[in-house]
Amino acid sequence: MKRNEMMENRMNFQTSVELPAGMPPVSHADRILLMGSCFAENIGRQLTDAGFQLDLNPFGILYNPLSISSALREIIGNKEYTSQDLFAYKGLWHSPMHHGSFSAFTPEETLHTINARLHHAHQRLPELNWLMVTLGTAYVYKQKESGQVVANCHQLPENHFLRYRLTVEEIVEDYTVLITGMAAHNPKLKWLFTVSPIRHIRDGMHANQLSKSTLLLAIDRLQQLFPERVFYFPSYEIILDELRDYRFYADDMLHPSPLAIRYLWERFSETFFSTETKQVIIAVQDIRRDLAHKPFHPESEAYQRFLGQIVLKIERLIGKYPYLDFQKETELCHMRLNP
Repeated sequence: MKRNEMMENRMNFQTSVELPAGMPPVSHADRILLMGSCFAENIGRQLTDAGFQLDLNPFGILYNPLSISSALREIIGNKEYTSQDLFAYKGLWHSPMHHGSFSAFTPEETLHTINARLHHAHQRLPELNWLMVTLGTAYVYKQKESGQVVANCHQLPENHFLRYRLTVEEIVEDYTVLITGMAAHNPKLKWLFTVSPIRHIRDGMHANQLSKSTLLLAIDRLQQLFPERVFYFPSYEIILDELRDYRFYADDMLHPSPLAIRYLWERFSETFFSTETKQVIIAVQDIRRDLAHKPFHPESEAYQRFLGQIVLKIERLIGKYPYLDFQKETELCHMRLNP
C-alpha cells in the first residue's frame, strides 16, 4: 500500500466538534465586555494579549446566570454602591455581588474598587459590539435573610443560604427581558454565550451534568428567540469531545490546562477572526514580544535603534488601524529611549 493511501486509511482517534458557521466576525475595531466564570477570564486574557478592546469581569468571576444578569442590570443603571451593600466577615469587607478579589480591609477601599469598575463598564455600554457571557452553573445560593441570589458566599456558613437549581424557563425569561432591554439602548449589540467546561464536582458528577444541560438548553432557546442577536460557541463540547483526555486538564482534573486553553483559543480564532484580524494579532504580539526582550546593554546605540524600530512599527500599525491601543507600549519605548 502506498504512503498516501495509508494516510487516508489511518484510524481517527478524535471526535471533531463542528464549529458554528456564518458567525459575525470579531475584529479589533469591536468593543467587547466579557462576563462570567473563570473560563471567561482565560479567553479574556487571550483577547487582551491579542490587542482587542475589552472590559473583563467588572464584578469579578461570576458563575450563575442570575448573578450575571443582576450585575449587568447594575451596570446599565450605573449603581453607586454604599457601605449598606457590604458586610464584614473574617476581617474583610465583602459585597455579595462581587468576587473576593474586590474584598478589602476597609469598606472605603472595597467601595472604591467596586464603583470604579462599575462606572467604567457603564460608560462603555453604548459603544459595545459584543457581550460575551460564560455560564458556569445553574445552581444558585439565595440568602435566607435578604432573599437575594448572591454571586459569592465569601465562606459564610451554608445555613445562611438556600441552594437550588434554576430551571430553563427561569433563565430564558430573565434573559429575554434583559436582551430586549439592552437592544433598545444598543441595537448593534451581539451576545455570545459559552458554557464553561470546568466541572463543579462539589455538586456531584450527575448534578453537574444536569446543571450544564440546563444552561445549554436555555442558551438554545435564547438563540431561537433572538437568531440575529444571540450566538453560541461550543467551548464545553470541544473540551469534552475533542480533548477527551486528562492530560488536557490542570492538576485538579477539573480546570482546562494551559494547553487546552490555547487549543480553545485556536478554535475560537477559526470561528470569529478574518485573515486580516489574524494578521493584526501577529503584528501586535510581535511588538509586545520585542518589548519583552531584555537587552544586555540597554544604553547601547544598537538597542536605541531597536526601540526606534518598535516605535515605527507601532506608528505604522496605528496609521492603518487607528482604534488599536498602544499607549503603554509607546510610553515604555519613550521611557527607555530617554532614561
